[in-house]
Amino acid sequence: MITNKATLPFSQFLAPRYWPTWLGIGLLRILFTLPYRWQITVAIRLTHLFRPLLKRRLSIAKRNLELCFPEKTSDEIHLLLDAHLDSLGMAVVESVMALWGSDEQILALGQVKGLEHLKKIKDPKQGMLLLTGHFTTMELTSQLLGLHHPIAGMYRPMKNKLMDRIFLKSRMRRSTQMLTRDELRNTARALRSGSSVLYAFDQNYGQNSIFVPFFGVPAATITSTARLAKLGKALIVPFFPKRNIDGSYTVEIQAPLENFPSGDEDTDVRRLNEILEQAIIKAPEQYLWIHRRFKTRPEGEPSVYNS
Repeated sequence: MITNKATLPFSQFLAPRYWPTWLGIGLLRILFTLPYRWQITVAIRLTHLFRPLLKRRLSIAKRNLELCFPEKTSDEIHLLLDAHLDSLGMAVVESVMALWGSDEQILALGQVKGLEHLKKIKDPKQGMLLLTGHFTTMELTSQLLGLHHPIAGMYRPMKNKLMDRIFLKSRMRRSTQMLTRDELRNTARALRSGSSVLYAFDQNYGQNSIFVPFFGVPAATITSTARLAKLGKALIVPFFPKRNIDGSYTVEIQAPLENFPSGDEDTDVRRLNEILEQAIIKAPEQYLWIHRRFKTRPEGEPSVYNS
């Protein structure tokens, strides 16, 4: 069970293979002692310093940006890629704040707009699928949302078991429960009981997907959102995070989607991608472009990536 994984004693992670992880954790703890804005500055500079180590991921990000924004010039793509690298650096600090920050510290960093959409739902047994995408700010802003409204989180285990244990325990602090993306029955059960489940639908999982446009490019997009909404008798409530120019954060909750699911799988998935696109355009550098979103291609089409 996930809850058991979160309570594993740290004595299980003393083997030499975990020593580099412990060193990294120690450095992050030192970084956390600095004022927040200093943390951001240090993280951005270190990210650019270690840019050569991120060559493959940045190559993927650059290709994604070229595909999704064909109207941009080469110089504009490079500027956007640099801004995305900054955003990745900030994400490290935001994750550290999510790990060790107090409720008061996190609440002071941002606001949640649109809570009235949730308050209008009077039935305590009405489940909600809180739909979003993979943004670089998600580790912090999902916990900010959890401090304003009880949420259940979706969770994908990490390969590094020590980091998995640390982040899982952190996420459970401000979540009613944690569910893996493979637990459709448990997720549907949670929705039927009235839970609000955070759900990011936008990565390429290959299975249970259909090809629909994402910024005009055919992208394998999962169809389980509509299935979960139907099984859990849940409302679909989009929400999206944004890092503001002044360093604060905003989580914006939208009104529940009407006529969803519609009964037409293709229409539903296209609709969700369009909603996500509208959120990304507001701050494109903050979306997680280093993911190979177009890894799975329609039959007969070549890979869009070099590796």
